[in-house]
Order: sequence, then structure tokens, then C-alpha cells
Amino acid sequence: MIVRTTHEVTDTDRDVQTPNWRSKRIILAGEQVGFSVHETTLYAGTVNDFWYANHVEAVFVVEGEGELEDKETGEVHSLAPGSLYLLNGHERHQLRPRTLMRTVCVFNPPVTGREVHDDDGVYPLIVEGAQ
Repeated sequence: MIVRTTHEVTDTDRDVQTPNWRSKRIILAGEQVGFSVHETTLYAGTVNDFWYANHVEAVFVVEGEGELEDKETGEVHSLAPGSLYLLNGHERHQLRPRTLMRTVCVFNPPVTGREVHDDDGVYPLIVEGAQ
């Protein structure tokens, strides 16, 4: 059994911060459970382009409001507490938080915590234990 709080990962190597967002990686590939869980906070007024070409991501909005744009179709969705979106088609997308948005994200396959978004917003596929 794993019991961990976001407070425990704050300011550790599991706490990744950028000018647009902060991601506290609570469960990672090293736990060997088949998914990773992150608390991600997106800052108001930022524009965030992502494309998880190698992962499926589910995002549950806990706090705040914003918009999600499917960059492939142009469709725009309003997001608020209780919204969930699933990127099961590896969609290129843009998040535009109007207010500070706090989300809980689940990735499959799990991320290791070493991934960095490339210029397209993609996380590389890093397999735990691989060189």
C-alpha cells in the first residue's frame, strides 16, 4: 500500500515547475502500478500547448476555470470543477486557464518523472528500467 500526500512531494524531484504550470507527481512508473498520478496547477492567463503522442491522459478539474481546445478539430470546451477530459486519441490540445486551475491527471503508460515536453508538447516514452 502506498499513502502519500502532495505536501510530501512538494519541493522534491517529483515537483516539476515551469512558468505556466506546476506538476506534483504523486505516483510514478517506479511504483509499478501501470499509471502515474499528478496534481497539476495551471496558472491563470497562460496558454499551454500539449500533445501526448505516447500517453493517454485523463484530467479531472478540481478547482478553477478555463478552456480546452482540440487543436485537430478546433472544438473548444469549457472547463470547471467537476469536468473531466480524456485524451484517448492522443489529441493535440491547448489549455487556457482563465483562473488558477488545479487538476488531477492520470497517465498511461506511467511517466517516470524524468520526461520533459519537447517543442511539440510531447513527452517522450521512457520505460522504467530502460537505459
